[in-house]
Amino acid sequence: MGIARFAVVAAAVACGFLGGLREWPAGAQGHDAQTPLIRIQTDLVVLHAAVLDKRSRFVPGLPESRFTVLEDGVPQTIRLFSNEDRPAAIGLVVDNSGSMHRKREDVVLAALAFARASNPLDEYFVVHFNDDVWMGLPEGMFFADGPGMLAKALARARAHGRTALYDAIDRGLEHLRQARNPHGVLVVLSDGGDNASAMSFEQLLQRVQQTDVVIYTIGLFDEYARDRNPRVLKALAAATGGEAFLSGGIEGAATVLQRIARDIRSIYLIGYESTNAARDGKYRRVRVNVRSARGDPLRVRTRGGYFAPSD
Repeated sequence: MGIARFAVVAAAVACGFLGGLREWPAGAQGHDAQTPLIRIQTDLVVLHAAVLDKRSRFVPGLPESRFTVLEDGVPQTIRLFSNEDRPAAIGLVVDNSGSMHRKREDVVLAALAFARASNPLDEYFVVHFNDDVWMGLPEGMFFADGPGMLAKALARARAHGRTALYDAIDRGLEHLRQARNPHGVLVVLSDGGDNASAMSFEQLLQRVQQTDVVIYTIGLFDEYARDRNPRVLKALAAATGGEAFLSGGIEGAATVLQRIARDIRSIYLIGYESTNAARDGKYRRVRVNVRSARGDPLRVRTRGGYFAPSD
């Protein structure tokens, strides 16, 4: 949306920024367009960062003092910091083109393993796509809260046709704005090919850079598929601070999804108010540096920047 005011803990509307602190009535399980939202405005840039050691193992429990944030090379003051296991809103974006027919059962089983490894308070939805894009849950149900309904949402589709991958991811980004949980994640299972979307890849990439949603991609490649495009999967993950898994195939999908579940539960939440107040719409590069207790640098995976708001 490219506006300047954003939320402290809600689904994002501009890259790295959050768009109005959203509060729900006690005990609420979700909401629709009629549910009133309270929005408290702030200019907080929010990053989700995974910290890894030399063996690519997650490093939990680090204090804020170990973190340094730079925007375009300028040090920033951290205003928000958390490493709690926060529940997330997770969308599975699943290819249902003709090449997926033989993989359908394996995808369902892998997704169930993923749900069992995730935070019990996570909420899920499914976006299916081939020539068209449609939601997996029944009409009127925005999110599933457990493996059972998730399995039904995944099993409803039949694999055929072409692939509208970009439109499907865009639909997932839009759906996350209705989530109760503020941490938004998309997990894309596809070969990266697209031959049916109205949206171009350039438009999609700019859209994901205007949110704080983290995208993980899992490459499900068919040796006969001419449109396979692993570079698309890599670019989407890199732009959002997620990770691309391109070598395991459907046989390793369950293991990969369980790793993604651990990743989501190990993320550091870092927020800062940018020292650059210009509303110029330009891309700003962000870097997060982390050191261990011994002073050794640790590897950080997060988004590389965001587009500033514009008048």
